[in-house]
Amino acid sequence: MTGFYTLFHKEWLRFWKVSVQTVLAPVLTALLYLMVFGHALAGRVEVFPGIDYRSFLIPGLAMMSVLQNSFANASSSLMQSKMQGNIVFVLLPPLSHREFFMAYLLAAVGRGVVVGAGVLLATVWFIELPLAHPLWVLMFGVAGSAVMGALGIVAGIQSEKVDQLAAFTNFIILPLTFLSGVFYSIQSLSPFWQLVSHLNPVFYMIDGFRYGFFGVSDTSPALSLVIVGASFVALSWLTLALLKRGYKLRY
Repeated sequence: MTGFYTLFHKEWLRFWKVSVQTVLAPVLTALLYLMVFGHALAGRVEVFPGIDYRSFLIPGLAMMSVLQNSFANASSSLMQSKMQGNIVFVLLPPLSHREFFMAYLLAAVGRGVVVGAGVLLATVWFIELPLAHPLWVLMFGVAGSAVMGALGIVAGIQSEKVDQLAAFTNFIILPLTFLSGVFYSIQSLSPFWQLVSHLNPVFYMIDGFRYGFFGVSDTSPALSLVIVGASFVALSWLTLALLKRGYKLRY
């Protein structure tokens, strides 16, 4: 396990050494979303009975930050290593593809959880936020970041240029996260768009995470956890298969 720990430690330090960019900047972005949407819609929108819109918004913003930063950590690290040519120093040691996968995945989960915790800590001082089911919050936070971390590894393997990774982020990750119920309940949508939202796996991550705070959700948290878990298993299988083959890593 020495090789796994060394690679994980390297990936952890990679984002922690520049925490102003990788942690504080996403927290500030989430606070700006809260300030703009909360100021514009507070008192005018009540998504769940008796819950202030700003309180409703905070878990969604925290989980969105978790997901986006988990994806960004794994994808950018692999893509930059390939562009700079230093990926060879990761491939040469006798690391198995499972150790490679777990090191990048756990570092991505670590960054996502740190950013999400930062968003929550920065907002609870100003807005009351209940915590009905802490275990659900923890489970969905870790499971969601693991899914996006695995997807980030796939994107990093696939991408050979910055614009390829940017396309993956702009046309897949951003639409999935922004159209997942972060700013609204899908019950307010038309039947067609409710169906579309139920096909989005990120919706279940956001909805389950929010359930942990309020005890209210648009769908069953148990069903959401099953879907998130199945998504992780499928992405992990794909990622491990690509790593075992050395796809776009060993030329």
